[in-house]
Amino acid sequence: MRPEFLKSHTYHKRIGGPDNAFRYSMDCVLLEPEAATPIPALFSRNRRNLAAVHDKDHGGQPGQGRGAAWVREVLGEWGLDTLRNMRILLLTQPRMFGYLFNPVSFWLVVDDQDHLRAFIAEVNNTYGDRHSYLCHHDDLRPIEAGDTLATQKVFHVSPFQKIGGEYRFRVDYAPTHVGVRIDFRLGNGGLLATLAGKREPLTSRALIWSAIRRPFGSLRVMGLIHWQAVKLKLKGATFHKRPEPPTEEVT
Repeated sequence: MRPEFLKSHTYHKRIGGPDNAFRYSMDCVLLEPEAATPIPALFSRNRRNLAAVHDKDHGGQPGQGRGAAWVREVLGEWGLDTLRNMRILLLTQPRMFGYLFNPVSFWLVVDDQDHLRAFIAEVNNTYGDRHSYLCHHDDLRPIEAGDTLATQKVFHVSPFQKIGGEYRFRVDYAPTHVGVRIDFRLGNGGLLATLAGKREPLTSRALIWSAIRRPFGSLRVMGLIHWQAVKLKLKGATFHKRPEPPTEEVT
């Protein structure tokens, strides 16, 4: 599979007081890291460029990642041997001008018919911690657009949300687009987050326009996260100190 470009939008809405919601655009890439396919001149794998994806940034702890090899190891450790030989795709924001911060990236496990069979949500917080959530049906059947897969939240992300409760994931992996919906619920509160974008060929022209529209890439995302934190604090939201992250890499 050749790398693809997704001009995406993300939406976040707080559930329970104080109210807060925002929507902004972001650019992602969808690629098969193990595939030796042509890539545009302004995009690189494991070296610096205008835009790049590095194995060390994904699959394992930040800066120590092992890319798709880590995903295959995780599948084996969880007894999912039937999935280990399937194709592994990565949906993520690339490094832009060398900088990267991804609130969440997704490893997608797809079969020979291009059906999604499992995914790993690779979640990062602004403290430099990471935890990953492995999701699949018990019988490993394909994951359809309307399917909901739930897992307990065990990792500190927003300081305005407690640890506990449940994530409910929906992933719409289609030939023309990719959409993700994350519904976090804890009691009467929680958070709704979405990411959606149309799949297009990854070209140098698309990357140049991305750099013009959003020249700071994921640095802009980091700035927006802190701006929303200031707004929530001013609205009276309770601030929760960072606890120690879980010792396990994957839930």
